[in-house]
Amino acid sequence: MDVVETWTGQEACYLQAALRESNEGFASRLGVAVRTVATWHKDPTIVPRSEIQQALDTLHEKAPESARRRFARMFRPPADEVQPQALRVAIAVVARDSQVLLVCRRGDGALSWQFPAGMIKPGASSQVVTVQETHAETGVHSAVREHLGSRVHPVTGVSCDYWLCEHLAGEAENRDPIENTDVAWVPIRDLARFIPANKIFPPILAALEAHA
Repeated sequence: MDVVETWTGQEACYLQAALRESNEGFASRLGVAVRTVATWHKDPTIVPRSEIQQALDTLHEKAPESARRRFARMFRPPADEVQPQALRVAIAVVARDSQVLLVCRRGDGALSWQFPAGMIKPGASSQVVTVQETHAETGVHSAVREHLGSRVHPVTGVSCDYWLCEHLAGEAENRDPIENTDVAWVPIRDLARFIPANKIFPPILAALEAHA
C-alpha cells in the first residue's frame, strides 16, 4: 500500500476521487469544513495541518481495497501513462494610477502579501484565468495589457505566468476570506514594505516603474 509522507491538497483530492465522495461527504468523513475541501481543489499545493494529516492517513488505511487501488493509480501512475502537467499559476499585476493591487494570504500560520493569482487548469487560457481570478478574489475588473514573462518560482517550484493588467472598474474587497485576510491598493513606491524587493520577479518592478 502506498504511504503518503506528507499530504497536500492534491493527494487529498486523489483520495476523495478514489472514494468517490462529494465534497460534503469527504469533509464529513475527515471532520473538516466543506470549504476546506473546496480550498484543496482550488490550491492543490496546500499542506493540511497535522491533525488533518492524521485523519487522511486513517481514512486511507481504512479505505476499501478497490479505493486504495484507484488512489495508487492516481498517486503513482504507470510509467507508460501520460504524466500530469506541472502546476501552472497565472499572476496578475494590476496597476491603477500609482497603485498596485495586492491580497494578503493565509498559510502555514503566517500571513503574506502577494499579487492575485489563480491555478491554470489544463486547456485553460492563462490570460483568462488572470482576469477571472482577480475578479473572483478582489471584485476588481481588469484587462491584460502585457505578458511580463514566466519562470519556475524559486521557492514553491510552481510554473508562474506574470501579466501586467489595467484596472477597468471595481473597488478592492476581500471576496475570498477562506484564503485571504485582506485586499488593498498599495502605492507602488511602498511595494517593498509589503513584498521584499528581492522576492519580486524583476520584470514586475521594471513594468511598475512607469506607474510609480
